[in-house]
Amino acid sequence: MDKNARIYVAGHRGLVGSAIVRRLEAEGYANLVLRPSSELDLRDQAAVAAFFDRERPEYVFLAAAKVGGIVANNTYPADFIYDNLMIEANVIHSAWRFGVTKLLFLGSTCIYPKLAPQPIREEYLLTGPLEPTNEPYAVAKIAGITLCRSYNRQFGTRFISAMPTNLYGPGDNFDLQNSHVLPALIRKFHEAKVSAAPTVTIWGTGSPYREFVHVDDVADASLFLMRNHEGNDIVNIGSGEEITIRDLALLVKKVVGFGGELVFDTSKPDGTPRKLSDVSRLHSLGWRHRVGLEEGIAGVYGWYKENL
Repeated sequence: MDKNARIYVAGHRGLVGSAIVRRLEAEGYANLVLRPSSELDLRDQAAVAAFFDRERPEYVFLAAAKVGGIVANNTYPADFIYDNLMIEANVIHSAWRFGVTKLLFLGSTCIYPKLAPQPIREEYLLTGPLEPTNEPYAVAKIAGITLCRSYNRQFGTRFISAMPTNLYGPGDNFDLQNSHVLPALIRKFHEAKVSAAPTVTIWGTGSPYREFVHVDDVADASLFLMRNHEGNDIVNIGSGEEITIRDLALLVKKVVGFGGELVFDTSKPDGTPRKLSDVSRLHSLGWRHRVGLEEGIAGVYGWYKENL
């Protein structure tokens, strides 16, 4: 990408989109096209077409999406499938229609079957049933991959797709009702430390394994793929490393400086026992993550204290 290329980051105020903007700006890309959802509703086909016609971006990072945890996905399944289908269909169609040079569509490793073999390789897509709690979101993201492949096949476009694993970073959602496990733990341990509580309660047994990747690494990988990857093969973005929820809680406890004990509420569900992405395809292209988990958690905790 030329440093003066017009680059549209869809979803630039979200966790991933804001990290992509930071990375682009750090590398000297100054001609960024950004619109908040209050100014451009990506679910509105006519509005998206008018925007692309007017702005003529050359590169598109499609990071805009309706996202949420298990509670949100279970409560608003129609919203999750409709909003995400409309966003990606409108942006991808207009990218083709108005001559975008290259587009990167960002999905999620939740697209893979619930009982996929571990670690999860990209070719496991559509080989088994999805996790029911986020099936509408996953189906929408699978449709986005298929949209990119279909436009490439019919029109010769250069639309690529990448699937990040569990993300964390500055700007994350720390709401205890609908956040993901890592920001929830940071908030729980911080509030317990401030109130001098004797214990922090963790959902489940603590035995499931999870993989985490810092959002700044995802942004770096996104730029890398935009420069170095072509074709219809999807690419997992992750660390390729996993940790139990128990050890994750102990790590957050250490970073926050909480002196009390952990209590595991085994009446709460554990979820999937293991969810590790195979990142050998990304490694073979020449990219590896840089931010270690303890370093990343310390950075996010610092951001949390400053901003929330």
